[in-house]
Amino acid sequence: MDAEAAKLLGAGLAAIGAGLASLGVGNVFASFLEGALRNPGAADGQQGRLFIGFAAAELLGLLAFVIAMILVFVA
Repeated sequence: MDAEAAKLLGAGLAAIGAGLASLGVGNVFASFLEGALRNPGAADGQQGRLFIGFAAAELLGLLAFVIAMILVFVA
């Protein structure tokens, strides 16, 4: 396997991480909605944790995207 093929294969694997981040974001919001529907009084107190979970999942997706772009254009 030559270096160009290995570079593109690694970028494709990193893109899988970006796709899985969307599943993480969906899971965060689904869990919040499930908890908010069970106990609407506590939903306001959990909203900060919702945004922290959203930001963490998006950070991992953006990190995977940046790694893919580095592999394609820099390495």
